[in-house]
Amino acid sequence: MDYKDTLLLPTTKFEMRGNLINNEPKRYASWDDKKIYEKMKKNRKDAQSFTLHDGPPYANGHTHIGHALNKILKDIIIKHNYFNGKSVRFTPGWDCHGLPIEQQVEKKLGGKQKKELLETAKIRELCRAHAAEFVDIQREEFKKLGVIADWENPYVTMDYKFEANIYRTLCNVAKKGLLVERSKPVFWSWAERTALAEAEVEYEDKESHSICLAFELSNDAKSKLNISGKAALVIWTTTPWTIPANTGISLNPHEDYVLTTTGYIVAKELLESLKEQNILSGDVSKTIKAKEFENLLAINPLNDRSSRIVLGEHVLVDNGTGCVHTAPGHGEDDYRIGLVYDLEVIMPVDETGCFDESVVGLGLIPNGENFIGRHIFKSNDELIEMMGESVLRVSKFTHSYPHCWRSHTPLIFRATKQWFISVDAKPNGEDKTLREIALSEVEKTLFFPETGKNRLKAMVENRPDWCISRQRDWGVPIAFFRVKATGEVLLDEKVLNFTAMIFEMHGSDAWYSMATEELLYAGSGYKADELEKVTDILDVWFDSGSTWYSVLKSRNYDAGEYQADLYVEGSDQHRGWFQSSMFLSAAVEHKAPYKGVLTHGFTVDEKGEKMSKSKGNVVAPESVLKEYGSEILRLWVASSDYQGDLKISQNILKQSAENYRKLRNTFRIMLANINDLETITPYEQMGELDKWILSEAKTVFGKVHKSFSEYNFVHGMSMLNNFIVNELSGIYIDITKDSLYCDAINDPRRNSSQSAMAIMTKSLLLLIAPILTYTADEIIEFAPSIIKGDKEDIFDFVYEEIAIEDFDFNAAYMNSAREKFYEIVDTLKKEKIIKSTLELVLVTESAIISKMDKTSAEDWFIVSHISHSEVVGELGKFEVDGDMFVIQKATKAKCPRCWKYQSHDEESTCERCSKVVNA
Repeated sequence: MDYKDTLLLPTTKFEMRGNLINNEPKRYASWDDKKIYEKMKKNRKDAQSFTLHDGPPYANGHTHIGHALNKILKDIIIKHNYFNGKSVRFTPGWDCHGLPIEQQVEKKLGGKQKKELLETAKIRELCRAHAAEFVDIQREEFKKLGVIADWENPYVTMDYKFEANIYRTLCNVAKKGLLVERSKPVFWSWAERTALAEAEVEYEDKESHSICLAFELSNDAKSKLNISGKAALVIWTTTPWTIPANTGISLNPHEDYVLTTTGYIVAKELLESLKEQNILSGDVSKTIKAKEFENLLAINPLNDRSSRIVLGEHVLVDNGTGCVHTAPGHGEDDYRIGLVYDLEVIMPVDETGCFDESVVGLGLIPNGENFIGRHIFKSNDELIEMMGESVLRVSKFTHSYPHCWRSHTPLIFRATKQWFISVDAKPNGEDKTLREIALSEVEKTLFFPETGKNRLKAMVENRPDWCISRQRDWGVPIAFFRVKATGEVLLDEKVLNFTAMIFEMHGSDAWYSMATEELLYAGSGYKADELEKVTDILDVWFDSGSTWYSVLKSRNYDAGEYQADLYVEGSDQHRGWFQSSMFLSAAVEHKAPYKGVLTHGFTVDEKGEKMSKSKGNVVAPESVLKEYGSEILRLWVASSDYQGDLKISQNILKQSAENYRKLRNTFRIMLANINDLETITPYEQMGELDKWILSEAKTVFGKVHKSFSEYNFVHGMSMLNNFIVNELSGIYIDITKDSLYCDAINDPRRNSSQSAMAIMTKSLLLLIAPILTYTADEIIEFAPSIIKGDKEDIFDFVYEEIAIEDFDFNAAYMNSAREKFYEIVDTLKKEKIIKSTLELVLVTESAIISKMDKTSAEDWFIVSHISHSEVVGELGKFEVDGDMFVIQKATKAKCPRCWKYQSHDEESTCERCSKVVNA
């Protein structure tokens, strides 16, 4: 008789192969049709809220693997909170203004010159169209990753209402008394002809001059210091092109300075070092306190202009000469010390990085006509030559130097009239400065990882005033009116509100397309011809930094609550979005816009190298989707340690695909095994092996859930995989096959194992649903009613812990016994003594084994019998905690149905199988 038809073999319509490439798009489209995001909101109405506020990517170009990492990580976090029963909100956004988009439009037009022939309004129209195109492109690319969000109502920073709210944030900062306009040196990109903020600066290697230059003391200074003959302060600089703008020399107020017998003055501390470098020679002829030099004059060797000697704490004596060339128009420290001593701010460099007419008008360079229009970096050698013997040393060296983030050209410090947010001023009505408020809010914020706190704190502690103005076309204008006669800026609330209202109706383009008469509030008290428009635009970091106001507080979006529970971006955003958002929120609301900040690293190849087209190591999301499917990419994100850089390559993706296959097949076998289960066996009636696996699952799932709730997905996935490979698949699914296949359909022992699998399936499913949402939803589609119940899809479920009592099972003892048993079994199989462990019997007097149910003990080892009687024909033995186990061949016949050696003869079934078949 063929007993195969009498077995209860596992069956399910859930396929072994996911065919993700073809099936994912269909299911994602069905989610769109079913409006799953709206369903998620409805399902959690009145539940505790969770708001993740999306940091906006640029609407420029296709998404790259870094975008995919970021959006998938956010999606996993959102869904983890959703399946935990929270009411979640995730409104995706796009940054639509700024230099990258303007540059793309320039390229399309054929370069800067052609762009400059167009009206500003036309350039803005082209930028708007470019950004709109890529918002649509990127939205579809993000949706293909299985990311669920409010895709129908994203925030787009160029939307009219959004631009109005960016402008309102600016007005609120002004009302707080924190907005100032002043001439101050800022990072300037001469290639892009605009000021840059700290976050737009990158550091790259650059070769620079290094010169030591002598400034002879004036006769009056020598007289006051009782010096006769030659006496020159020696400065060291790496920017000879700034010497024309020198108005001072800074000394350290706490140091002694020495005059050498050769006529040069340097910090006493540095004389020996300078002599060793052969820059100076001679002995000390006079020691002078720094204080004695204060406000005396030296002579600039290039143009004979006076240079005042000042004292500054910024002057260090660990290298150089201890005398610092000071040009307030070209440096932050220079500017600050210049304010103290009222030094003249000279700026002879135009927006393109070339010397302007002032080099002639102010007599800054001899024969200055030859330098007008010449780039500063191309002028160094000639300027050095013109200073003749005053130059004591010339060399070149390579060092890290600030560069423009877009053009990758070296930056300069250039004093121009700009708008700043004063970080050391107190907002009106507050006792603390803006910086102090921000620092106190950093302390209240949760950070994942915790090291992020110190990074953001350092940025907040050390940043200068925030330069928020840019000299570009595409951005939200700093839409203020200036009184021509006085230069005063109108900050009347009604005037500002009227401008914001116009922006809300017509967009900020109105500032360029409408006349002053149309833009000016009728009751302003001014005539249009008495006013002029401010033409600067806002730094794009102001746009994204104010999204908490425009998205979370404006009520234009159903985007969640202010403060957001979490901001999630790359680690570079400590100096970018996290900081700009913090300062604007602290300025207006006096608190952080977020309760928590999570940062992730960058994507690199498997060698840890940065991706680039030239290296051929770029992994594009689109290619991963075509070869593997989005679930594999999502599993890679969850299984990677995002706190550092994340490695990705073909080999790594193949490993992710293999891990997915194992996970999918584990679900498949459990679904197939519970296909006919109708009711869950109460825990107290379950078999001891079922109680053991549920106890293990409860512990592991609890730890995994805790890790996931702390956003430590890599640790959680590691524990989960370990449990699935070892306890679940490696032991439990294997040892329950006999009962599931061979017992009667309603046998309590069989139903007990099925119930344990059903309970684990449901919990495990909801644990991985945030990560593998497509797969979880597919499982629910094919799940038996014992799992699915009356639910429609995965989004109708909430994660629940396995609620069981603790079970006393000596897992360490039993695992050790099983491992030692199988070590001997492997040898027996290699020597072809046995083919299956069912051919074996274990003989032991172990008290732990004897207390177990007889069949459970047999199943643990997958043997046909466990005996306490005398050993006959020993094949091997092992010991556990002093208990001896002897392995011997089974003496009974093989049951033709279950293959256990428990039959009287080979033609007859065993007692258990006979009952099942005859029933």
